[in-house]
Amino acid sequence: MEMVNRPYAKAFEDYAVQHPEVLCLSADLTSSCEIDGFRDRHPDQFLSLGMAEQNMLSFAGGLGLAGFRPFLHSFGVFLYRRPYDQLMASIAYPRRQVRLMGFLPGITTPGGMTHQAIEDISVMRTIPNMTVLEAGDATEVESIVAAADSVDGPVYCRILRGAVPRLFDTPLEIGKIRVLAEGTDVLVITAGITTEEAIRARAALDRAGVSVRHLHLNTLKPFDAATILGHAEAVKHGVITLENHLVTGGIGSMVAEALAEAGLSRRLIRLGLQDTYAHGGSRPYLMRYYGMDALSLVRAVERLTGQQTGIDEDALGAVRVEAVHSVVKAEAL
Repeated sequence: MEMVNRPYAKAFEDYAVQHPEVLCLSADLTSSCEIDGFRDRHPDQFLSLGMAEQNMLSFAGGLGLAGFRPFLHSFGVFLYRRPYDQLMASIAYPRRQVRLMGFLPGITTPGGMTHQAIEDISVMRTIPNMTVLEAGDATEVESIVAAADSVDGPVYCRILRGAVPRLFDTPLEIGKIRVLAEGTDVLVITAGITTEEAIRARAALDRAGVSVRHLHLNTLKPFDAATILGHAEAVKHGVITLENHLVTGGIGSMVAEALAEAGLSRRLIRLGLQDTYAHGGSRPYLMRYYGMDALSLVRAVERLTGQQTGIDEDALGAVRVEAVHSVVKAEAL
């Protein structure tokens, strides 16, 4: 698997220098959001607003009114929890072309609850006028900048940083669900870092005789319920969602809503954080502890199908072990 180092840094710089109306805003997490090089090379397009996210969002709304398209860079959790009122009143309500680039989604940080955006999908998808995107590999990180900037309105993006695997050959297209496998037994729906976990599990499940249909989502709002329903109808046993988020309000809830509204009778298992905050730790550890990794998916498939697969950790694809802290500065989380 190809690993790409800091794909966001290069993608943003390549795009922004071609669009002078794009401005780069930081909330004192410049190096942690991979825009320190852009700051140094393009100071005329860079603004540091400090640790004052409420002010940054209000300021960005004004920039949008003035014809600029600001890209706000911070950890995802700081783009909606603290400045929620400013997000609603200054950005979402007037449909400003503000791009909220949220780093460290879910449990991709060891920083514990203060830094883990675990309810951001549920919050952001309920906001009128808001588009919600999530990158699942290096190719989607590289293409999410241009995709977000094509939207006539505000956009919230869940961004991966550091060394990111390349899983896909084609760029992110807003509204287009990736069909990664077309099995007939179980439908598995993933997004972000959980897609790699499902890929780890698929070959072992196939060898065990379980045919998996696998969808990867990068557009969480607008949500393509019709396509999801078509794939759900094509499988025998039901649907499993696996997400780097609370199951309440996230992808699991979106799929449940789609199934219920269509009157489609399919069993649904929702994997993700189950009404809990996550503690600190490495990503593989947290994914195993909270039932969000490849082996947890295998066990859910067994519950759904009633079939014991005999799959253990040794039968799965290799897990990548990443450094817990930033190599740039330990306090960057």
